[in-house]
Amino acid sequence: MTTLDERPRFEAQPTEAAGHTEGGGGASLVRNVLSWVCTTDHKRIGIMYGAVSIFFFALGGFQALLIRLQLARPDGQIVSADAYNQLFTMHGTTMIFLVVVPLSTAAFPNFLVPLQIGARDVAFPRMNALSFWLFLGGGLIINSSFVLGGAPDGGWFMYAPNSSNEFSPTDGVTYWALGLLVAGVASIIGAINLIVTILNLRAPGMTMMKMPIFTWMALVTSLLVLFALTVLSVALYLLVAQRRFGATFFSVEDGADPLLWQHLFWLFGHPEVYLMILPSFGIISEILPTFSRKPLFGYPFIVFSGAAIGFLGWGVWAHHMFVSGLGPISVAVFSISTMVIAIPTGVKIINWVMTMWGGKIWFSVPMLFAIGEISMFTLGGLSGVTHAAAPSNAQQTDTYYVVAHFHYVLFGGALFGLVAGLYYWWPKMFGRTLNDSLGYWHFWLMLIGFNLTFGPQHVLGLQGQPRRMYIYSESRVGEGFFNLAFWNLVSTIGAFVIAVSFLVFLANMIVSRHSYTSDPDPWNARSLEWMTATPAPEWNFSHAPTVHALDELWYRKVEEDDEGNIVQQRTGADIVAETEDTDVGRQIVLPLPTYKPLALATGMTIAAYGIVASLWISVIGIIILLYALGSWLLSPCFPNAEPQHEPDRQEPTKLPSQR
Repeated sequence: MTTLDERPRFEAQPTEAAGHTEGGGGASLVRNVLSWVCTTDHKRIGIMYGAVSIFFFALGGFQALLIRLQLARPDGQIVSADAYNQLFTMHGTTMIFLVVVPLSTAAFPNFLVPLQIGARDVAFPRMNALSFWLFLGGGLIINSSFVLGGAPDGGWFMYAPNSSNEFSPTDGVTYWALGLLVAGVASIIGAINLIVTILNLRAPGMTMMKMPIFTWMALVTSLLVLFALTVLSVALYLLVAQRRFGATFFSVEDGADPLLWQHLFWLFGHPEVYLMILPSFGIISEILPTFSRKPLFGYPFIVFSGAAIGFLGWGVWAHHMFVSGLGPISVAVFSISTMVIAIPTGVKIINWVMTMWGGKIWFSVPMLFAIGEISMFTLGGLSGVTHAAAPSNAQQTDTYYVVAHFHYVLFGGALFGLVAGLYYWWPKMFGRTLNDSLGYWHFWLMLIGFNLTFGPQHVLGLQGQPRRMYIYSESRVGEGFFNLAFWNLVSTIGAFVIAVSFLVFLANMIVSRHSYTSDPDPWNARSLEWMTATPAPEWNFSHAPTVHALDELWYRKVEEDDEGNIVQQRTGADIVAETEDTDVGRQIVLPLPTYKPLALATGMTIAAYGIVASLWISVIGIIILLYALGSWLLSPCFPNAEPQHEPDRQEPTKLPSQR
């Protein structure tokens, strides 16, 4: 097995790019911090999204460990019933809305899409910065509820009437709804930005069918976010109005139907599953060809199957509601649609397997995580298809079988792919490669821990253990293979193995700070993002690349004879040396850094807090918001003056930051 550490080392020239600045002392540190706070560089914004999401992953993982400790043995006394309700609510909310969604729809697309399409930035750089600060504000609102009277306790789906003031009298549910509203605005802004960027800023010659698969999946995902988050926002507005201002949208006693919330939530919630998983599909569709040393099999089929998944995802939401009394016709229709959506997913799996078939596979760390995602997602998909059968669905509803299924899909599918992407694009982000040995430890611990945690939960669910169960008694654990206490203990052990794998990854990030500088193209890859220096310079490309084919970089590196055999191959470093012109790059006019997106997001966050605490606080937040918005609209995004060439600087010439 060839490892990256065995490849020839490439010492790149020092380049100041996203997150890489030289200098020492307190003043230099302050300048560096301010440069991140005021940045409009899509790469830095993507990195900040990723860093905050990893922090929330650690927080959500800690909540999961407390849950598993409580259930590790019968009659557990680790946490109280009320604390347990808050923990499973916040665990689900954190992992979905603050980890997988931002990583899938913002962190990776922000960093990669402009690089993959040959653009210098996204279409609206300041809006991009605003989306990050709103996401951070929404996350803080939700999590601050722990110290402001109690966290939400109605489940991450917050069904009515459990979310009403009567059944959840603390302000936790209101903070939950307001935080998701603010974070939802961030997602919608980011989605519009990516859609406009992909449709309008592609490099010369890059038609839609020459775009990398990840960019295609980012486009489909952004369209899903644009419409699905809008539906959730409507539901959240109704919930806030009911809890804070006395509306009766979900109150049975006032003639309303609480099922309205379920329809609105799952009309968002099931497309959301695909907006979390499609970017990971795009990631492994980039990784598999690179490490199989052959083109992606069936590129058009993967593109159109991804689009089909996005479209069909709108027609399956009610399979979450088969026990709510929808009626036989509705149940039959949604059962069929749930079966049909498995077809384009199966098409993707077949294409991935055929990509590896006959290839010269390099089992690198990114490749192992990509193969792990295919395997685990396939298992999760198979258990998911069982939910299409209404009688089986009714039996499994609200049991640990469902918990096992969606973790195999979202953890085994989405997170394995996202981690694969981190290992794959880490050199492009930071100019350093992650350690191979620690990476292999990370993979095997995560794979083993994952299956130990969620595999037994299929057995627990089929034995009837309810999800969200706080405690179970010694007298009801069963015997032999179906002993609930045994499988709960195995699941808890697996959760701690996953925690160890995460610590290994953190150690890898620290160790990699002292690794050697990466080759511009360390994996011998195929797409445009590897056709720049490593780490990517602030201007991305000193000259806009002209695209002639899918896998443009690959065909610039190789020459083939009439039979398709490679007769000559250059390195990615050769291509970068030919195309990168640092002197030209330093003179490119880039958007000005600015604090205004942060100020606007701060105003919106304060206004949201005020809805719970005092409307006067909301007034202060709105004043800050309006000031920031007015100042934003009156200030230019780009310098008005021609840039002055300064040969001794390692960055594009800019006017001073607007304050």
